[in-house]
Amino acid sequence: MRRNCLLILLLGCMAVVCSSCFSNKKLAANYYYENEAALNDIEQSYRKLYKYKPFSVEFTDRDLDYVSITFITEKLKYIYEFGFNEPRLADSIRRFQMDTATVLPLLRKMREIHCVWVNNLDYYVDGQKKNMTFLSMKPILWKLPFTDKKYYILTFFNQPQYFDGEGRLLANRKQRRLRRINDDVFKRINDKVCYALSERFR
Repeated sequence: MRRNCLLILLLGCMAVVCSSCFSNKKLAANYYYENEAALNDIEQSYRKLYKYKPFSVEFTDRDLDYVSITFITEKLKYIYEFGFNEPRLADSIRRFQMDTATVLPLLRKMREIHCVWVNNLDYYVDGQKKNMTFLSMKPILWKLPFTDKKYYILTFFNQPQYFDGEGRLLANRKQRRLRRINDDVFKRINDKVCYALSERFR
């Protein structure tokens, strides 16, 4: 009798864990589609701005009241942190010859959907350098059960990517090796956008 109870308990736990995994995947996919317009707008705006002046953005506190911007020049990286409403935020953007009329709306959109990090990442395919846009969100409307993964990561590629039968991102067409980004496995949303649930935001 005791053995049967333990077996039932074990099967019940397995069912809960499997249901949780399915739920996490569904939540992650739904989050993208519910915020698709805002996410795509952030990615496209950032990509255009980055081509003109390379930079990255990080919100450094829980309430997203403080933002850190890394301005990248040919020789150095300059890292500044500002209160979101500080006048010197706009002053520094102008100092690095960037347009406040496009950068400040980007920051506001990031804040609205709790996007805590945006950056450009380089990667290589068959020896050729390519790049992707990397966005990290900390959604507050849902929490992931049975996991300590707190961040929802999106990668936006310029070209369609390759995936295995489970929808996991592959290194290239010829090799069936998974492409890990910061040691995370990414899954397909569409041909150019992938997601991962991660303990780290970058």
